Amino acid sequence: MHLLAQLTFQSDQAFGTLAGRMIENGLIERVASPGRAAHHRLTEKGYQLRRAGEHIVDRVLADSFSGLTPAQLATFDKLLFRLLKSSDLS
Repeated sequence: MHLLAQLTFQSDQAFGTLAGRMIENGLIERVASPGRAAHHRLTEKGYQLRRAGEHIVDRVLADSFSGLTPAQLATFDKLLFRLLKSSDLS
């Protein structure tokens, strides 16, 4: 959960609160795991919502970058990869 908190720019506590709300809404469920670590997985409802969101993101990204040429997109991809490699989230 700590990594998910980092990736979503939240504190661990804020992400824990969010996870609690997601459980209450039937989007994720806790699963048994060794030790004290909390592990979760998407429910069917959560999976369907993620898929719907994925299609929206795909459309927004396609619209956002439609003005770039294939060469510009390739350069952009290389630059993003370089940034990811240099970050502590890689």
